[in-house]
Amino acid sequence: MAVNGVHSETACKRVDEGITRVFELLGKRWTGLIVSVLIQQPVHFADLRRAIPGISERMLSDRLTELATAGLVVREVSEGPPLRVSYRLTEAGAALEPSLKELGQWAEKHLPDGSGCPGESQQ
Repeated sequence: MAVNGVHSETACKRVDEGITRVFELLGKRWTGLIVSVLIQQPVHFADLRRAIPGISERMLSDRLTELATAGLVVREVSEGPPLRVSYRLTEAGAALEPSLKELGQWAEKHLPDGSGCPGESQQ
């Protein structure tokens, strides 16, 4: 609330630090999709790329590295031949499943699916 053009500190709260960290990581394009695929099962790199249309190998590699650095994904190498690399969620990554399912349900209810006209309310 503004009094004489001055906002009180309580009226202008800062964004929660935890939410900020979550969206700094999961808010990046492709990251949430990668996690949602890995929630189902460990996946080889090539299969993960096929599961996410439009992602480049470079971007997938970069996002997987970020997720591994954050402790959400583990890279596993199967000695060949042929040498195969797969990725799986850590316990911390798997703990995202209920939240991601909840977000998906929210989107189904509240976000337009793209089949209607822009600005058209979905009831």
